[in-house]
Amino acid sequence: MNIQGQAALVTGGASGLGEATARELARLGAKVAVLDVNLALAEKVAREIDGVAVQCDITSADSVAAAISQASAAHGPARILMNIAGIGSAKRVVQKDGNAAPLEDFARVVNINLVGTYNVSRLFAAECARLAPLEDGERGVMLFTASVAAFDGQVGQQAYSASKGGLVGMTLPMARDLAQHGIRVCTIAPGLFATPLMKQLPEAVQASLAASIPFPPRLGKPEEFAQLACHIVTNGHLNGEVIRLDGALRMAPR
Repeated sequence: MNIQGQAALVTGGASGLGEATARELARLGAKVAVLDVNLALAEKVAREIDGVAVQCDITSADSVAAAISQASAAHGPARILMNIAGIGSAKRVVQKDGNAAPLEDFARVVNINLVGTYNVSRLFAAECARLAPLEDGERGVMLFTASVAAFDGQVGQQAYSASKGGLVGMTLPMARDLAQHGIRVCTIAPGLFATPLMKQLPEAVQASLAASIPFPPRLGKPEEFAQLACHIVTNGHLNGEVIRLDGALRMAPR
């Protein structure tokens, strides 16, 4: 699909990987709707890329439906969906005080990262399936954002790994389901990236994490994620793929 002139939705588009992807889509000529729970940050990004900011809670069916409608009113029906909104968590099953990890934390992470992604995707797909096909028969493309933690989760990442593993597992059946409508589905599983969440860690911790990567010995750049995300849109042969953006070398013992 040629990105130029297409309407795109980016969840979590106000910061981190989502912001970088929104900016790259706009650079390539897309009309971008920045969907985020933080409207102020979304408005800042939207102003800078000549897009539209839409407040959206991806776990709410009503909120997502309203966001898609608002974005469509501004840019026309979207053919591109970048699911990048998500949260992290680190809770040991048995806490330091001896108590079990709170169930609410596990449920919240899975609800946002997995259920929220499915919620946005199902509503986007229903709208996209009504559009006229492009020259190659394609109607749209959607991306899921998983994580290397889906394959190599660390201590305390039970909720995060489970939610991201769910996205990996959902990729192929979603792609098969939507093939009849000409909608492609792919997933990126990034490793350690220099996101705002990562930058909240002490510099010594960031340096230690970067040093665990044999080559290149640094955190990934959000724009590198964005470039791959946009390549998936333009490469019409990619469908049902889970693409790891950490590299085999990055699986160093830690």
